[in-house]
Amino acid sequence: MSKLDDLLSEHCSDGVEYKALGELGEFYGGLTGKTKEDFTDGNAKFITYMNVFSNLAVNTDISAMVKVGATERQNTVQLGDVLFTGSSETPNECGMASVLTTQANEPLYLNSFCFGFRLYDISLLLPGFSKYLFRSEALRKQIVRTASGVTRFNVSKEKMKKVQIPLPPIPVQREIIEILDTFTELTAELTAELTAELTAHKEQYNYYRNLLLTFPKSEVDS
Repeated sequence: MSKLDDLLSEHCSDGVEYKALGELGEFYGGLTGKTKEDFTDGNAKFITYMNVFSNLAVNTDISAMVKVGATERQNTVQLGDVLFTGSSETPNECGMASVLTTQANEPLYLNSFCFGFRLYDISLLLPGFSKYLFRSEALRKQIVRTASGVTRFNVSKEKMKKVQIPLPPIPVQREIIEILDTFTELTAELTAELTAELTAHKEQYNYYRNLLLTFPKSEVDS
């Protein structure tokens, strides 16, 4: 048996508990009351739609800025929060999740086209586990079913409250994180190697293409 099998047998021999998101935490919205001018010469960082859509873990190297007044009441994103895209042109791209896995040293805000989810008890899920969990096939199937529309599809927060997630013990979560992080790193390394190889082949192709299509000029034409 693998280490993960041993941990599952030790900590949850009777199976893993599942609970609805609505029982475990609350949803919150992104920025409100902002105009186009508020995104010029901003004083605070905000997480864009594409940051959420494209990343398992929020990319905290943020350049997107917005003006936020000292007395404004805006939601800030906290460590462990799960962020979701609110809408898309296809249901399969709705509710894409990204997790803030590192502690921010300054307030981070969320764009108005996304929404967040925060656990009442943040110790239930490790952020590193959540980033994989909410992009898993089983969770994606549930989340996609919360979207409705015709030309554009929108996620229903009420339906999102009914999405069921597993709550494996923390030692199990840690082992899963280690396995998937290692696999992700190896995949990235292989992708980089393949990209370099493809670039070399492309340069070689361009060289021979130019060589083969460059002909000496006929003296008759001179």
